[in-house]
Amino acid sequence: MTSSVYPAAAAATAETEAVKTPKKAALASWIGSAVEYYDFFIYGTAAALIFPKLFFSADNPQAAAFASFATFGVAYITRPLGAVALGHVGDRFGRKKVLTFTLLLMGLSTFMIGCLPTYGQVGILSPILLVIARLLQGISAAGEQAGANSMTLEHAPANRRAFFTSFTLSGTQAGLILATLVFLPVSAMPEAQMLSWGWRIPFFLSALVVAVGFWVRRTLPETPVFEKEQ
Repeated sequence: MTSSVYPAAAAATAETEAVKTPKKAALASWIGSAVEYYDFFIYGTAAALIFPKLFFSADNPQAAAFASFATFGVAYITRPLGAVALGHVGDRFGRKKVLTFTLLLMGLSTFMIGCLPTYGQVGILSPILLVIARLLQGISAAGEQAGANSMTLEHAPANRRAFFTSFTLSGTQAGLILATLVFLPVSAMPEAQMLSWGWRIPFFLSALVVAVGFWVRRTLPETPVFEKEQ
């Protein structure tokens, strides 16, 4: 009986002594999720308003609209792959590294969309590059959701885990709202300006919000549970 009690007591002591920052972890998860899903959702708005006219042939508007919405859906193909691969990396090398990687990957792929040439400039290469960028967004979003939940859960006190972990999903909804608000002034622009350069602004703004999220996450310590396992 003594041999079973002392290891349990030692584990409890180690967990108590480990540094937990539940508020900072919840804030980092909220900001990171908001940034990630801002990038993820502005694509959906652009797929409805912009991409059929710029990234596909104008000969068949209905086919262009269908193809544009299809590119929105391809991100969900890579999400299972991203969740498995990045979840494994998070277990091996830490939550913080994975969440930093997903944030930078989402920011890079979103900024890349804002820089893409149109169908009229490079032809079929334009939608191909668009699909590649969307696939990268899907990988990033998959790693973000699972990693942020794990990070917040492992920092949270035992009696408030549900409360602190809820900030991840709250950030996701905030990203959706932010993406909608950003596109409101863009959609109000004259069509010629919106289609020439205005639509790129929400994608370029991703660089600013990613920088804020990266700074917050970079200062967040690794979870005590992971450090204990190491």
